[in-house]
Amino acid sequence: MANVSAKQPNKSGSKLATGAPGGPGAANNNAPVLPLASPLMGGLNKKKKPFLGMPAPLGYVPGLGRGATGFTTRSDIGPARDANDPVDDRHAPPGKRTVGDQMKKNQDDDDEDLNDTNYDEFNGYAGSLFSSGPYEKDDEEADAIYAALDKRMDERRKERRELREKEEIEKYRMERPKIQQQFSDLKRKLAEVSEEEWLSIPEVGDARNKRQRNPRYEKLTPVPDSFFSKHLQGGENHTSVDPLQAQFGGLNTPFPGGLNSPYPGGMTPGLMTPGTGDLDMRKIGQARNTLMDMRLSQVSDSVTGQTVVDPKGYLTDLNSMIPTHGGDISDIKKARLLLKSVRETNPHHPPAWIASARLEEVTGKLQVARNLIMKGTEMCPKSEDVWLEAARLQPGDTAKAVVASGPPVLREALENVSKSVRLWKTAVELEEPEDARIMLSRAVECCPTSVELWLALARLETYENARRVLNKARENIPTDRHIWTTAAKLEEANGNTQMVEKIIDRAITSLRANGVEINREQWIQDAEECDKAGSVATCQAVIRAVIGIGIEEEDCKHTWMEDSESCVAHGALECARAIYAHALQVFPSKKSVWLRAAYFEKNHGTRESLEALLQRAVAHCPKAEVLWLMGAKSKWLAGDVPAARSILALAFQANPNSEEIWLAAVKLESENNEYERARRLLAKARSSAPTARVFMKSVKLEWVLGNIEAAQELCTEALKHYEDFPKLWMMRGQIEEQSENTDKAREAYNQGLKKCPHSMPLWLLLSRLEERVGQLTRARAILEKSRLKNSQTPELWLESVRLEYRAGLKNIANTLMAKALQECPNSGILWAEAIFLEARPQRKTKSVDALKKCEHDPHVLLAVAKLFWSERKITKAREWFLRTVKIEPDLGDAWALFYKFELQHGTEEQQQEVRKRCENAEPRHGELWCADSKHVLHWQKKIGEILVLVASKIKNTF
Repeated sequence: MANVSAKQPNKSGSKLATGAPGGPGAANNNAPVLPLASPLMGGLNKKKKPFLGMPAPLGYVPGLGRGATGFTTRSDIGPARDANDPVDDRHAPPGKRTVGDQMKKNQDDDDEDLNDTNYDEFNGYAGSLFSSGPYEKDDEEADAIYAALDKRMDERRKERRELREKEEIEKYRMERPKIQQQFSDLKRKLAEVSEEEWLSIPEVGDARNKRQRNPRYEKLTPVPDSFFSKHLQGGENHTSVDPLQAQFGGLNTPFPGGLNSPYPGGMTPGLMTPGTGDLDMRKIGQARNTLMDMRLSQVSDSVTGQTVVDPKGYLTDLNSMIPTHGGDISDIKKARLLLKSVRETNPHHPPAWIASARLEEVTGKLQVARNLIMKGTEMCPKSEDVWLEAARLQPGDTAKAVVASGPPVLREALENVSKSVRLWKTAVELEEPEDARIMLSRAVECCPTSVELWLALARLETYENARRVLNKARENIPTDRHIWTTAAKLEEANGNTQMVEKIIDRAITSLRANGVEINREQWIQDAEECDKAGSVATCQAVIRAVIGIGIEEEDCKHTWMEDSESCVAHGALECARAIYAHALQVFPSKKSVWLRAAYFEKNHGTRESLEALLQRAVAHCPKAEVLWLMGAKSKWLAGDVPAARSILALAFQANPNSEEIWLAAVKLESENNEYERARRLLAKARSSAPTARVFMKSVKLEWVLGNIEAAQELCTEALKHYEDFPKLWMMRGQIEEQSENTDKAREAYNQGLKKCPHSMPLWLLLSRLEERVGQLTRARAILEKSRLKNSQTPELWLESVRLEYRAGLKNIANTLMAKALQECPNSGILWAEAIFLEARPQRKTKSVDALKKCEHDPHVLLAVAKLFWSERKITKAREWFLRTVKIEPDLGDAWALFYKFELQHGTEEQQQEVRKRCENAEPRHGELWCADSKHVLHWQKKIGEILVLVASKIKNTF
């Protein structure tokens, strides 16, 4: 065995290095371990092994490492099994084994497999040779190093492998494209199909297995009696043509009798001959006609030619006989029997009579239903439900009689059940106003606690009588608030508005005295109902009385603002106005309350109410610049420029050297073509209140007026003081671009980016400048540099994607978009662009992903609206446009696209509605919008004009 083990000198050194069992490395601690590069090794003969002649280590078994353990005998494994022992079926399938499986389960899972079949010349043994040994810290470090090496090697090949996989996938897709892709060009051509062509396309029908799916029933045509009578005379079947018949022309025979047999009455193989007299179809037909005449004569009058049958009435009766129920007739019979049993068992049970009547009504037997319910009223005279059902089942005129003064059916009901409010209400509804008033007078006597009856009576009475009625109602029902509010509305309707406040105050006091809790929300709901009914004074009085009930002092402002917004949402504008008025009385110096009230008047009030409120506001909050500016703007929009100037002059006195007021005065003068006054104001502002915005407006004014040199000088002066203000650098570069000085524009942008490296518009302007002059590589480098300095900036990623797309590199654009969405996964502008980068069939799926990530982003909503527009889903597109402008009314692009959509698919009213809403919203942002609204040639255009201009430039390329 030693010779056998010596035939494998050193398996590439791996066995010795790893300490394989069976070699010297596997020796115990007493034997020395010799390294491969030992000096002793060099002195020995190379053919002679170093361990020859040395004593074997303790526990050494030759050949154990290779699995060459020799053979075993019976003495090694024990005696043979008994006949009763389970069979060791080692060659059975794994699930069928018995002893072998049990032995395998008992073995340790970590035993090494050191057989030759598990050995590899290069890698050594496949499993871990030390799986059963302890896992120490140095083993962990070694594994970490190997894992890092594997990871590094994998990363080196990763890009090449991914590229190869991508090429293989693309090749596979080209060879075996999806059905969806095969028809994508044809789907794209559907955009060229006109609406008339589309509507003329026939509906697709499934022609497969048409006969099996639509079986055509066999048509049977009745045979006339003449056929039978003719063939009954012939007594023989003929299956061939006689030669004599053919000779003498068809079926004509030389005998005058034709096919008739010469001996009538004989039995022939064919049909019976008429000579027997057993079957005569002509006589049957005559008998049928006679029977019909007899039946018709039964319904005839004794006067000849007249009939008692009314054709219209007959048809009506036929319709009434048609059952309208959908159940089985046997079920109807069972139900009828059960209900009959219930009625007989308990005749004073009202639901049994009602159910029986309704069953007959459903089955079309209306008269039977009426008879049953009338019998029910006799058996249950105190049940208001039975009486109401009886009134319902009667025809219109009869029902009125049932309820009121005709046949004493419901009159008897009201006498028997005089406390039933429902019966009284049913009776009153069927009466004329005068009769209803009389009946209500009786009703409130019988039901003095019914608020509805009292209020209904008050509405039908005159003013004086109504006051008496309501006073009586208050005496009978002192705990109901509706009577008080009705009294207040009554006084307001008759011009006694001074009484309204007293009534409401007295109501609160009286209800509290009677132990009624004043529920603030319920009273506010009553006020909203009064507002909608036109009772403004009552509504305001209720709000003033209850608005402060049950609220802590520190929560008043917040709660009242929420209440006002709720009232506006419910359409109760007067309630909201009353809440604001009360809040302003309590908090007269709160700027936020004045501002909310002003915006409310701006959106829902008149110009006069807004200006009156702002006058009070600036008196209480003179330091609030926005209130002064709102007042001045209101006057300016109304065309009263001198009044606007005077308001701004007062604002200057209250807020000296305020930048906002200076710029508002400049805008007022420039918009009214008073350019010299605007210049003087700006010069004065630069000397007294020099700010970056004042300088920027100065440069802008000179630029839009065409004074390029003055604008450049002002820009240079401004940059000396405010070099970190990016808009000045932008304006300088744009002025140079307008003068076609590309190098100076580039220099201005570069200098600006040194001072303002986080200004996105500067990076975009410089990139577009390079792209415009044809330097695509430089533009790409600028955008990459900008993304390094400003990570997670969607605007820069979007420009990079568009740059590649405009250059025709769609694959690179898609790759960049994927990276952009990884870095900015919640960016709406990126998702909106990604939708339209996809092919048409995949856009819908992409839009769903975009909505999951950015559910309320206006750019995504706008992209979905455009997607529906491109698919000609007009209604859905309009819904999504409306949703977009509601979420973000400041996005000008949404308004422009919406207006363009209505120009193509909407009516004149819808177009004007969009334009009006856009003018009220006054949008300021949006890529397409700002490109036109901030252009120097359009600086004096109004919102509506800019909307039309932007919409005219939009092309339906999506």
